[in-house]
Amino acid sequence: MSSTSTTAATTATTQGIHNLVQGQYPYRHKKPEFKDKYDERRWCLEHLAGAFRVFGRKGYAEGSAGHISVRDPVDPETFWINPLGTHFSLMKVSDLVHVDKEGRVIGGNLAAVNAAGFKIHSELHKARPDVNAACHTHSVWGKAYSTFGKPLEMINQDVCIFYKAHSVYENFGGVVLEKEEGINIAKAIGNGKGVILQNHGLLTVGETIDEAAYLFTLMERCCEVQMQVDKINPMFEKKIIDDEEAAYTYHMTSDPETLYTEFQPDYELELELTNGAFLK
Repeated sequence: MSSTSTTAATTATTQGIHNLVQGQYPYRHKKPEFKDKYDERRWCLEHLAGAFRVFGRKGYAEGSAGHISVRDPVDPETFWINPLGTHFSLMKVSDLVHVDKEGRVIGGNLAAVNAAGFKIHSELHKARPDVNAACHTHSVWGKAYSTFGKPLEMINQDVCIFYKAHSVYENFGGVVLEKEEGINIAKAIGNGKGVILQNHGLLTVGETIDEAAYLFTLMERCCEVQMQVDKINPMFEKKIIDDEEAAYTYHMTSDPETLYTEFQPDYELELELTNGAFLK
């Protein structure tokens, strides 16, 4: 690590977007705080629907597979998830389904939900009280890279957000219809931000929907970059970022507030592209 980086590492002891921005006006994408839990619920549902629209635009939809869940701020023992069979690009707030911790539909849109999806998410939420949102889809690059069953290499700045914060779940047990498989996946992710499910795809978690969704888009892109690099690697020597620099980059860029802000450009783009249609 350079002397400049070493100095920065000793002075930037706190994490947060304040380390990365400066200007005459406050940064407008800071994570909001709520006094009313019902206001927070509405905000969560708007961002959940928006995240699906982003995933749809990025091509993550695959039939009826894929799901994002969020813990309900009003009743934290319950969750909101997408209905089975609605395309990500058509998702609206009014489409979202409220389920209890066993996956029983209790409110919102009373449509059926993906049983396999909730088996994963419910066990994650039980194991990780800090996790309020989880994302999983059958995206192209995530599926492709997952076949190798190996973690991402620290080959650029962006992937350092996953430095010692992602894992590989090697024991693919088919479609997740049993509680045990969900428990095993929750154990595999541990305290990390994401897990590569071998022969299956990617799963990411976060304190907010925005954090989990951004991490998913980032992990998907990192899988793509890794595969492109590996394709031409025999021709060139591959430089791996050393542990000290990777750890510093992780510290500066991986906190929940910073990762929340990273998703806001995509969320605002969906507001513009859809004229806010997903808020209905």
